Amino acid sequence: MTESNRKQQTLALVLSMVIFGTIGICRRELPLPSDVIAFTRGILGSVFLVLAMKASCRSLSFTAVKGSLPFLIISGAMIGFNWILLFEAYNYTTVAVATLCYYMQPVIVLLVSPILFRERITPRKAVCAAVAVLGMVLVSGAGSAGAAGSAGLQSGNTRGVLLGLGAAALYAAVVLLNKKLKDVPVYEKTTVQLFMAAAALIPYMMAQGTLHTYQLGTWQIILLLMLGIVHTGIAYVLYFGAVGKLPVQTSALLGYIDPITAVLLSALVLHEALTPSGVAGALLIIGALVVHSRE
Repeated sequence: MTESNRKQQTLALVLSMVIFGTIGICRRELPLPSDVIAFTRGILGSVFLVLAMKASCRSLSFTAVKGSLPFLIISGAMIGFNWILLFEAYNYTTVAVATLCYYMQPVIVLLVSPILFRERITPRKAVCAAVAVLGMVLVSGAGSAGAAGSAGLQSGNTRGVLLGLGAAALYAAVVLLNKKLKDVPVYEKTTVQLFMAAAALIPYMMAQGTLHTYQLGTWQIILLLMLGIVHTGIAYVLYFGAVGKLPVQTSALLGYIDPITAVLLSALVLHEALTPSGVAGALLIIGALVVHSRE
């Protein structure tokens, strides 16, 4: 790869991470149930990826996904419910706290890998996991007062933390399932998973009574389209187009632009400042995950 191409791919990955980091802001402005938002995101995202493949003279290969369809259906359903939990977490705590809880996913994968894959936890990784958990305690405990007092938030910071950790657990399960899908091309895998995420939510929405039309203003429609097209379709195209061409360590480190962006926007745009101990916890989590990704 030439230096120019490397810079282009790095910029694409950075841009995708910044876009992901603004999801919480968009969700806050949408007066819709979380399952409706997740369903719309899956539909718009999958349609955009199909159109993106058409634009690049590619077509969705059903042969490539046929043998892995059961895993794609399960992982797609997990993605849909993972989004619901994350969007609900934004309702009960700050965007910063919800995002930091969500980024405990690598720690969850690390802790279950010895059981599922007989992978050894090195001392360095064990220390990183312990530090991240300590940071999580500081963020969830010390940050509760600030979160509960933030304008527009519902009471119950603990519920938001648990929802964020639940989303992280589902995300971790998707990551582990994706190890079974190594032979499926990235675009085909992601497109099918997004479509399955939306399809899996239909019975849930019917049970919840949320599967009906909604009256939205122009700005809210724009935000919903942005969440599906920009935050899912475009961001995924940028992400997957770059992540496979950059060194693994570079991709892992740049991935932490997402939570850093979310934490900064939470404070600057939504005025949801973390307490001093919450800031310390955020630094511990991000620092531990960065060190973990460098091994």
